[in-house]
Formats: sequence, structure tokens, C-alpha cells
Amino acid sequence: MSAQAYYKTPKDLPREDWLAPGHRLCAGCGAAIATRLIFKAIRGPTIVVNPTGCVEVSTSCYPYTAWRIPYVHVAFENGAAVASGIIEAIKILNKKRGKKLHDVIVLAGDGGTFDIGLQALSGALERGHNMLYVCYDNEAYMNTGIQRSGATPLGAATTTSPAGKVIPGKQERKKDLIGIAAAHRIPYAATASISHPIDLVNKVRKALEIEGPKVLHVLCPCVPGWRYPPSETVKLARLAVETRYFPVYEVENGRVKINIRVDKPKPLEEFLKPQRRFAHLLKPENAHVLEALKKAVEENWERLVRLEESGVTI
Repeated sequence: MSAQAYYKTPKDLPREDWLAPGHRLCAGCGAAIATRLIFKAIRGPTIVVNPTGCVEVSTSCYPYTAWRIPYVHVAFENGAAVASGIIEAIKILNKKRGKKLHDVIVLAGDGGTFDIGLQALSGALERGHNMLYVCYDNEAYMNTGIQRSGATPLGAATTTSPAGKVIPGKQERKKDLIGIAAAHRIPYAATASISHPIDLVNKVRKALEIEGPKVLHVLCPCVPGWRYPPSETVKLARLAVETRYFPVYEVENGRVKINIRVDKPKPLEEFLKPQRRFAHLLKPENAHVLEALKKAVEENWERLVRLEESGVTI
């Protein structure tokens, strides 16, 4: 089943918006764009489980809500655990009442996925619950003050990995979320970017049609955290793909498929320059960090190409 099987152009997308206007997400928020697109693909009764994060604090401030479908706010660390319980409870209720199963979608940030929620996610993947887990990745704990997370890239400046004379930003590489998810032998895991909406929406729908646990990792630029003008959000998301910084691919039953080929990548600097979180990397004294980031980007791309060409399962 191709990731392009359901929608071909933006005109094909459903008109309904399940995230209402009037929420408090920032102007130009990548997570807001991702959320609207993700829920374009729902196929019927759906419950969204939303751990604490940017989307939660901005869409469900009591006594208001921007959600037009059943919604559960849970703690930072237990999104996948709560979703697991909901799924199993629905199974029992449906056996008794003969009703149609609901889809359950977890929508969590990178802090609640790469770090705080990783244990709960791993447990849910191991147990095999029929859920779609979506991580909207803005590469730091943006909701609580722009602290570094396991998704923060090498060299990026955050409030807990500041760029100074001694330490030029974060010293560690970004975690491989899809690699971690695929290692659980789940049927489907994929990356997506808001710059390629049809690919994103098709992957959501494809995942919902697959039985078992699924993980989708969506890159979502953040205006205050990445420090760029609000009008540049989609452009930056596209540059992340076009420079190979964020490869768009899927892992279905262990086999890798690159969905957006980037045979002639743009220089990584085109992605970095508009973001003040990377400004220090363009200074001569930090050239070694920039080169290390470039090397990590190319190594990751070449690894994915080898896996795709060999057909080896991961």
C-alpha cells in the first residue's frame, strides 16, 4: 500500500477541521499546522490522547477547548499508557454492545516522546496496542521554556544548552525515534514534514488502516524556539527535507522506503541561517561543530539509502 493511495492533491482533503480556530498556539506554529493536517485523515470515531505540551496548553485551557472530537489530556509522561487503557476498555465495551471500534491517536511533543514518555511508548509498542502515536517534533521543550530535549539537534542553542565560549550549544546528537520504534518490530513507522502535506495526511490514513501499533514522527518548526519570523515556518520545514536534515521515509514491516528522494541536497547552511538558534555555528570558531552536524546528517541519509537498496529489515 503506497503512502500516496488516499489523497493526491490538497483539493482531495476533507473540508472538516477537527481543531477549531481561536486556540492559543503561536502565529506560524508548525505543530498547529501538523495537528490540523493529521486529523484531516481520521476515518470515523476517534479519540485523541494529548499529553502536556504546546498543543495541550494552547488548545484546552479550562474552561475552553479547541477540540471537536473526544479529547483526553494526560500527564507529560503517560500518553501511550493512557491510550493503551482506552483501547482495551473500548474492546470490552464493543464486545458487549457490538459497536464499531474507535481509532485512538496519541498526539505528543518531542519532550513527551523522546524523553519523558519513552518508557510508556516502548511498553505500548511491545504489548501491541492498536494505536497511532504521533510525535510533533519542535526539537525542544518549547512549552516550558525552550529547554533541550533528546530531539534537539547537535549544536542547537536552548536555555539549557546555551551557546557560549566554552560550550557551543547542545553537545549530543538527536535520538533516532523511528529507529527505536522500528526495533520493537511494529508494522509501521514513518517520518513526515508539514512542508509535504499530502505525504503527511496519507501516512496518517495509511497507519490507521494497519492493525497494531504505529508511530509517526512529524517535524514542526517553532517560531520562538528556533527564533525565526512566523512567515518562514513552512519554508524551513521544506529546507529541512531538501538539505537531508530531516529525511522523509517509512519503515513498513521492517523495510525502509524513502518517500522523498533528495539526490541533490541544498547546503545545510540554507536551513541553519534563518534560525538564530544556530547563529553561533556559522562563526569560524565553531566550524568544527558545523562540520560534525553536516557529517551526522550525511551519515544518516547514506544509512537509509543502504537499508532501502539492500531490502534488509531493521
